[in-house]
Amino acid sequence: MKKILIDFIKLTKPKLLLLVLITTVSGFYLGSEGILDTRLMIITLIGTTFVAAGALVLNQYIERDIDAIMKRTKNRPLPDGRLEAKSALIFGLTLAMAGLFINFVFVNTLTGTLAVISMVSYLLVYTPMKTKSAFCIVIGAVPGALPVAGGWIAASGTFDQGALILFAILFFWQIPHSLAIAWLYKSDYEKAGMRLLPDSYPGDNATGHQVLINTTALLPIGLMPSILGMTGHLHFFAALMLGAIFALYAAKFAMNQSVPSAKKLLYASYLYIPFQLGIMSFDRISY
Repeated sequence: MKKILIDFIKLTKPKLLLLVLITTVSGFYLGSEGILDTRLMIITLIGTTFVAAGALVLNQYIERDIDAIMKRTKNRPLPDGRLEAKSALIFGLTLAMAGLFINFVFVNTLTGTLAVISMVSYLLVYTPMKTKSAFCIVIGAVPGALPVAGGWIAASGTFDQGALILFAILFFWQIPHSLAIAWLYKSDYEKAGMRLLPDSYPGDNATGHQVLINTTALLPIGLMPSILGMTGHLHFFAALMLGAIFALYAAKFAMNQSVPSAKKLLYASYLYIPFQLGIMSFDRISY
């Protein structure tokens, strides 16, 4: 029984859920006016966690045959046969519906609507597109960037420039982050018929160019909270340093695509988001 429970938990991808929680709580805190509404924040976190967990479970249900082909995923509970597909389907739908109910009823309609958009874009657009076009990386960045905006909207009740900026930071961060992962496991993905790396423009170094373009775009976008008065000077200089470091590793990867350079780019991406959101929250200017 304990092993079955652990496998159901694995279906929700706890590490990825932790990132969703971090971005959601950061967005909520940054979007709050005056005293933090901890009750609403907890409700928002529960709803968002359930929706995200449900979507991740359903994604594994949809991709169970593909996961069985790849070395890095073949030991997951569904391709390995430890859990039945029907059980995973029911589990995923239950989590997702519970999360949507919480967001719509106890948070606000706009947050619930964003959750629906996130699920639809992730499961019905991004997931099937992975075997058809490398543009799926861009589509996949949308549901990944929505939780931070959802947190802001849950606290403020509006989709304004603050929510848009936070969304943009997460969006442009995810593309080089995802491409680094895709490059590291490209042989595994190719074996499963997934097209995650760009292969046409501009030439043979398309992946490197896309990584560099998006990290370069992220640098000024990461400064916008300070420029628009959401945060103070500390965040401006910290974001400038973080963005420059991230762009530097992107440039190194673009010039020399190798396992070491891809790993360093991935590690830089892992450092960027928690430090960016953490310093932004620390240096927030109340309004």
